[in-house]
Amino acid sequence: MKSFRQYLIFISLLIGATLGLGGLGISGGLMAADVQQIQASQIIALADQETPELLKTLEELVAIESGSRDLEGLAKIQVAIGKKLDKLGIPYQVVQGSGNTKTGAMILARIKGNGTAKIAMIAHMDTVYQKGDSQKQPFKVADGKAYGLGIQDNRAGIAVILHTLKMIKAAGINSFGEFTILINADEEIGSPGSKEAIMALGEANDLVISCETSGTKTDYVRLATSSIARAELTVRGKAAHSGANPDFGRNALYEMAHQVLQTRDLTNIAPGVKFNWTLAQAGTVRNMIPSEAKATADIRANKMSDFDLVEEKLRERIRNHLIPDTTVTVDFIRGRPPLVPTDKSLAVAKMAQLIAKEIQRPLGILETPTGGGTDAAYALVRSRGAVIESFGLQGFGGHTDNAEYILIDSIKPRLFITSMLIDQFSRQYAADKK
Repeated sequence: MKSFRQYLIFISLLIGATLGLGGLGISGGLMAADVQQIQASQIIALADQETPELLKTLEELVAIESGSRDLEGLAKIQVAIGKKLDKLGIPYQVVQGSGNTKTGAMILARIKGNGTAKIAMIAHMDTVYQKGDSQKQPFKVADGKAYGLGIQDNRAGIAVILHTLKMIKAAGINSFGEFTILINADEEIGSPGSKEAIMALGEANDLVISCETSGTKTDYVRLATSSIARAELTVRGKAAHSGANPDFGRNALYEMAHQVLQTRDLTNIAPGVKFNWTLAQAGTVRNMIPSEAKATADIRANKMSDFDLVEEKLRERIRNHLIPDTTVTVDFIRGRPPLVPTDKSLAVAKMAQLIAKEIQRPLGILETPTGGGTDAAYALVRSRGAVIESFGLQGFGGHTDNAEYILIDSIKPRLFITSMLIDQFSRQYAADKK
């Protein structure tokens, strides 16, 4: 961003007293002009006002179970999100995914502004949980945390988007040219039906803000995530009566267990590689030696090329059999690409840092992946602009069944930073184009 230095100078000229509203403070007073100061103080007040409202939204969304394959549940949460958009007077579409994927539909909304910058925000409505799992950890508030399955991954991201929309409408922010919202329904299974739409967003927009979670120990903007692959192991043996003549069979379950155990050390064969067997299935009835067994491994890496080494080692290992006369095959599927830092993304992250400083909010920038994958990586594939991640709330416990929460005191800062970033980026973009 060629005028980013101007923005730094502009911030350095902020003067004077501290204005405090709703538990947050602005140091440095003016934001380029009086109209900016009024807007900043208004957004702080709105962020304070929206905190209990966002918690209500989280409670409502957490109560709806919507696993990635639960089309009925996904339809319910689409309706709930749609009602929120209707209340804001924001038109939206329910869009089916591409290809024959049989995944849930996406919600797509667009708002026109008076500027030139095109900005998109993305989140996902699906979870990793199955029907009935929400009973293990229903919504509750305790000790500064809001708990519930799916609350961190990714109900918080949806809620941030909805209440950011409410705030920018209330504040009259229209400095952008077009503001697009995409909430997909298949992120937890690799986004097979939505990745094309997300890549198109990256291509069409100057800034994509992804709303996955930030950490609990520190708040940050994330610029890097891992690439993801999976290995599908199939073992074929021979069925037999497990009591009368088990030796006649070839136990595929035993062989699968052997393969799983002898490959579990593939984690860390390259920096950032994480290899974990996560699913397994064998047999059909109790009294039959299983003739087939299957297992699936989840694999993460800092870069796609690391998967070549993982696949090579995996195929080498499975040649060693425990049970004679069994066959072992593996399919290795490369999936979501990594998110990597770019100059444009780093410039926007630094802009967010400066905005956060105005409320004395430490905000780090992560440029190294830590194992998680993200749809932001798809946005980067054909991106013409910046892609940044972790604009959901601070939280922990995603993909657990009893320990998922968000930090309530991260709500006001996140709403302030996000709303101001949309406005400041749009104004900076327009200035750069002059």
